[in-house]
Amino acid sequence: MTAGRPEDGTAEIDRAILTVIRDRLRSAPQIETARITTADGQTKLLVEIAEASTPETVERRFLDIRWYTNADFRIHYQEEWPGYVWQQRWDRHPNPHNDRDHFHPPPDAETPGQDRSWPTGFQDVCRIVIDAIRERTKTIWDADR
Repeated sequence: MTAGRPEDGTAEIDRAILTVIRDRLRSAPQIETARITTADGQTKLLVEIAEASTPETVERRFLDIRWYTNADFRIHYQEEWPGYVWQQRWDRHPNPHNDRDHFHPPPDAETPGQDRSWPTGFQDVCRIVIDAIRERTKTIWDADR
């Protein structure tokens, strides 16, 4: 597997789209950092959510975004708590376990996921993800009180 390619090798990472998403997220006060990186052979946008937007009981929250030139994607949201990880993932890619469009639900982003239909545009997909993270943020703040 080469950096930036999904496991089946069908498309490369769309750096232009990752750059647009990165630049938009950098302007949000809830975002600590947003950077395009290559780690473990994968190019991705890594987004760290600001500590001020996170209850002290949560150690770290972040997004890992991969968007491909064929409009496939993998968007993984994760919270690191003392002793466990809470996560969910939105996906569009060919695979043996689900339809091309699918969702891996919290708390463990289990596979197989749930078949879903996602919009074609990255802006609309990002809006769905951000809305879900906003709702999750409200839930963890309410539980922390």
